Amino acid sequence: MIQWQKSSFSSGSDGSNCVELAASNAELMLRESDDPTRILTLTRDSLAALLRQANAAGVRPQA
Repeated sequence: MIQWQKSSFSSGSDGSNCVELAASNAELMLRESDDPTRILTLTRDSLAALLRQANAAGVRPQA
């Protein structure tokens, strides 16, 4: 069974709209809680690259 973990930024009234992450063998899985059937499969390196790109583009979590 896959164990999904919600983002630490998911709380309050929008707690059901969040990004979730799970690990399975050598890959990571990323999904949005409002559409859990759409799963992005990534390697650790590709997730790190995605996060670097988001940071460089100024994408920040909503408080």
